[in-house]
Amino acid sequence: MNLLLLAIAKFTYTWLVALSRSSIHTWIKQRQKIIMINQWINIEHALDYLRRADNIPHRTEGEAVLLDHVPQTVKRILDLGTGNGRLLALLKVDRPQAQGVALDFSPTMLAEVGARFAADATVTIVDHNLDLPLPDLGTFDAVVSSFAIHHCTHPRKQALYAEIFACLQPGGIFCNLEHVASPTPKLHAHFLESIGYTPETEDPSNKLLDVETQLHWLRQMGFIEVDCYWKWLEMALLIGLKPL
Repeated sequence: MNLLLLAIAKFTYTWLVALSRSSIHTWIKQRQKIIMINQWINIEHALDYLRRADNIPHRTEGEAVLLDHVPQTVKRILDLGTGNGRLLALLKVDRPQAQGVALDFSPTMLAEVGARFAADATVTIVDHNLDLPLPDLGTFDAVVSSFAIHHCTHPRKQALYAEIFACLQPGGIFCNLEHVASPTPKLHAHFLESIGYTPETEDPSNKLLDVETQLHWLRQMGFIEVDCYWKWLEMALLIGLKPL
């Protein structure tokens, strides 16, 4: 009987050790996958995007519509995934009095936006990864984002939209100029070709989601006047207002 119990104990110990090693191995692989999926901490990846950004077809059209809908009287603007600060700089041309918070986590982008606003005391730069809950930054009259939120997983996108709603002042506006999913693989391939990419050079950080799902989320959370205000292929401007 004692020998049987000893054998069972040895078997259980061996099984637990193997299970533990397997779990650790799985956890390491998952962490490696997460790191590899989001390439924006990679300097070359970020610089390559900056080289291409100004040449993205129709981008300025979407930006113009966004600028037209953000009131010039806003006092505080939060720019999520600010990159090199392009969108925030455009907003401040007609809103120089506005306090801006530029949020990003890419070292390359933080250096770029820091240089852009080095002489502007009205802009605060925050190092933060959108995969994590937003820090307490106060409230804002406008929250904007330009081609950044699609790098988050779908559950994180949904959670982030709720956090944005919470930090908006009543009457505040959320404008998301975003890269969205095409309804078919053929249309996705057409979009990539139109902007000078191939399936091989497409950003592996992309986690694209259709417009309809995102608009539905915004309405569920309490946003009003929700719509896709502009769209060209996989580039879309989603806007919602927080009720007064």
